[in-house]
Amino acid sequence: MSVSYKKLWKLLIDKDMKKKDLREQAGISHASVAKIGRNENVTTDILVKICKALNCDISDIMEIVDDTKTH
Repeated sequence: MSVSYKKLWKLLIDKDMKKKDLREQAGISHASVAKIGRNENVTTDILVKICKALNCDISDIMEIVDDTKTH
């Protein structure tokens, strides 16, 4: 099982936002955005800040995917 942030990137596109805009609005570091870009784990605190900035729920920005399934 791993984390996918595809939903976050789609949401940013829908809101016409760049990663820089997300960083500034959510008050998170460049390193955190880079980790999310690599589908790595970040703290719940970071996810909450993103949800507050985008006015959304955590399920709107991420999902758990099964690595064993083939596409």
